Amino acid sequence: MKADRIVISAVALMLPLSLAAQTGSFTLEQALSAPFASNLSPAPHLNRFVWVENEQGKRNLWVAEPDSSGKYQSKRLTAYLEDDGQEIDEIEWTPDAQNLIYVRSGDFEFPGTSDPNPALNPDGVTQTIWSIAFHGGEPRKLAEGRDPAISSRGDQLVYINHDQIWTVGLSKTTEKPSLLLHTRGEISELTWAPDGHAVAFVSDRGDHAFIGVYDLHAKTLAYLDPSTGNDQAPTWSPDSRSVAFIREPGEPQPAAANHRTASPWSLIIADASTGKGHSIWTAAQGRGSAFHELHGVQLLWCADDHLVFPWERDGWQHLYSVSTSGGEARLLTPGDFEVQDVSSVDKKNILYSSNQQDVDRRHIWTVPVSGGSPKVITHGTGIEVSPVSNGQQIVVLRSDEHTPLRPALVGKNGSLEDLAPQIIPVDYAGSHFVKPQQVIFPAADGLQIDGQLFLPPNTEDGRRHPALVFFHGGSRRQMMLGFHTMGYYSNAYAMNQYLASRGYIVLSVNYRSGIGYGLDFREALHYGRDGASEFNDILGSGKYLQARADVDPARIGVWGGSYGGFLTALALARSSDIFAAGVDMHGVHQWLLPSSWHSTHDPEVDAQRAKTAWESSPMAYLSTWRSPVLLIQGDDDRNVPFSQTVSLARALQRQGVPFEEMVFPDEIHGFLLHRHWLKAYQAEADFFDRHLLSSAKAK
Repeated sequence: MKADRIVISAVALMLPLSLAAQTGSFTLEQALSAPFASNLSPAPHLNRFVWVENEQGKRNLWVAEPDSSGKYQSKRLTAYLEDDGQEIDEIEWTPDAQNLIYVRSGDFEFPGTSDPNPALNPDGVTQTIWSIAFHGGEPRKLAEGRDPAISSRGDQLVYINHDQIWTVGLSKTTEKPSLLLHTRGEISELTWAPDGHAVAFVSDRGDHAFIGVYDLHAKTLAYLDPSTGNDQAPTWSPDSRSVAFIREPGEPQPAAANHRTASPWSLIIADASTGKGHSIWTAAQGRGSAFHELHGVQLLWCADDHLVFPWERDGWQHLYSVSTSGGEARLLTPGDFEVQDVSSVDKKNILYSSNQQDVDRRHIWTVPVSGGSPKVITHGTGIEVSPVSNGQQIVVLRSDEHTPLRPALVGKNGSLEDLAPQIIPVDYAGSHFVKPQQVIFPAADGLQIDGQLFLPPNTEDGRRHPALVFFHGGSRRQMMLGFHTMGYYSNAYAMNQYLASRGYIVLSVNYRSGIGYGLDFREALHYGRDGASEFNDILGSGKYLQARADVDPARIGVWGGSYGGFLTALALARSSDIFAAGVDMHGVHQWLLPSSWHSTHDPEVDAQRAKTAWESSPMAYLSTWRSPVLLIQGDDDRNVPFSQTVSLARALQRQGVPFEEMVFPDEIHGFLLHRHWLKAYQAEADFFDRHLLSSAKAK
């Protein structure tokens, strides 16, 4: 049997997007038209803030400060006016808060790799560090590179270029970059000493990592307490004499992907001049012995010489503090919830976001470093993350069920006032979005799984409707009852709203191995390549929809990207009797084992793991795959090799399974071009309409 293979050209596809919503009240363009904010940062000393806005692929710096009446005014600072696929990240304020340093272009997830060029610019692109005045003007190119860090005096910038540390002066526009330090390893986390005499950094050597300190005055390099461990998160003492850091044991990957325990990690403090160090605290055996990082900063040197850090001792990601002289760690955030973003201004109090008392959202809390009861700052039906403060004003990034992430001032009693309301397009479709509902259903093995249900406006018409299951990627993610805090999944949330507007009942599933529900849920037994235990959640989601009186059990589809693409392919391969069609975006289709070149290599164990990995892969079940699928991927994907989609397409063709494909040349995993999201999602909607909506008309 010859496969029904249809190729959709990313370049030639010119669908009339304004006519996209045949059954809904808005177009896909309108659903995805609102900007997405990120990289919120307060100025030192002055009452100013900066962030990045992504307006339909046009990424720019925005700034805000209060006027003479005290009312905050915001404006776009840079003028990048094309959907060109070039990101902005790594923003730094000069100490006087008069200028901003930022990096544009390049791959911020995989630094040091080739610079992505999805817009097919004939001249190519180069990752570059820029400077711009707070009050505006033309940006000034400082150097090619990344990870800029400014000295406390504001006269010198250090940065990374080709895994070496470079420097450039900031006091004169004629300053030229020069090599500061030539060293081995993959360099990251450049951190100035408070007095400006030295720079600390991480030197990753593959199976171990050092903390280095380069003294600019003495022109000497020292590695702090070097060992076989993996050291990270260098944090200076206020007097610039010591550096604290996190050390994980330098052990090979565990025998299974679930990583509930490990050889305990520790906190080290070392003398910055001599390199001599010692452990001040070590995690206990059992839960929390494996380090699990926060989103953002990992280690804070706070008032009264206390370090604040994350630990999962009770099975939940919490904050603890410990004296730099050692002793027992104090739990700061008790309860069955997870901490996410962390910051501090006065070094005495911590701001953080968590899902405390609201598992499917995030709100802002504060707690003293010395201990005490945490206090809620924001609350309600929105989502608040990335809290920052300059000592005068707390600002957060907020979203809700209608509008994506945006900066907002926090007022009395947790009230929120958007900093840049003028940026929302007048024809944005958010007011038409439905309110997602929390649902909990059993997986096939009985585990309770959370999800969000999107019901179209016509659900109560007494008819049975087509339905879709959505699986997020990661797998270390959690979808919420509103726009997600990551751009990729913010787009996915908008897409689920668009699909609901077209008449689909959509179930977004927070499957096992995701975050938000504790260590044991995240480190689920036999997940991923060690058994694909998430298949129980796939079956549970399908059966939940089949049992609903408003769902047509013969018209259930499935979609997802990355790890969600893996689960989509697994659902189609093993359960085509439940899932009638699917859209697989850059998914994993055949699990591969990491390199066996490590100290615990055991041919028999590795052979069994290879067998289990194959049996956990969609490619192992092609004989039962019957449902049509749309495959979408960029061929410069650095997360999931493009060969995964190539191999699956060839296998489906041999098997006679109907499939379509959309390929974006030179695009990466999380599409950098807004127009690629539109084309991919429009192709997805049309694909499901042909296979799930038209099938109802045929009846």
